[in-house]
Amino acid sequence: MDQIPADQKVMMAPDRHLGAYLSKKTGREMIFWPGSCIVHERFSEKELIKLKAEHPNAPITAHPECPEHILRHADHVGSTSSILKFVLDNPADKFLVATEPGILHQMQKSAPHKTFIGAPGADGNCNCNQCPYMALNTMEKLYKCLDTLGPEIEVDEETRIKALAPLNKMLEMSPAAAPTPPKSGRAF
Repeated sequence: MDQIPADQKVMMAPDRHLGAYLSKKTGREMIFWPGSCIVHERFSEKELIKLKAEHPNAPITAHPECPEHILRHADHVGSTSSILKFVLDNPADKFLVATEPGILHQMQKSAPHKTFIGAPGADGNCNCNQCPYMALNTMEKLYKCLDTLGPEIEVDEETRIKALAPLNKMLEMSPAAAPTPPKSGRAF
């Protein structure tokens, strides 16, 4: 955000909650695309408060794609790696986690002596943190994709060049050294 001139408008997509969080953290005014993550939308504030009452010493961690009514209860808000670092560094033995279930598995592997409880949905016990769309991705599909290099999406050269400009700009602005996308041809 600091790389974008203060007088330049910022449009945040695809997640309005992540945008609102970043706007609050940076003080920057933003225009939000009205999209959000289905998983983070389903968490229930009422049920989270009940769960916290059952586990008063368990810190709440949340991904910034959660709506503000969930974030305001969080002891830590951060990216997946930030949440993982928080639970590893924190002396608590139990955590309430408001994000997708993949992080719960990673947390359990990294800290098997700790307990991780996913944030509840409106009925208090649904598996709301399971994204039905992410679940469509499987190891078999990934293997097939890498094996066949498909499905392949083809676009005309003019569109490819136009699409490459913002990708290169994002990579240029990234704090991590990322490889530059190919100038032409396949991405592999």
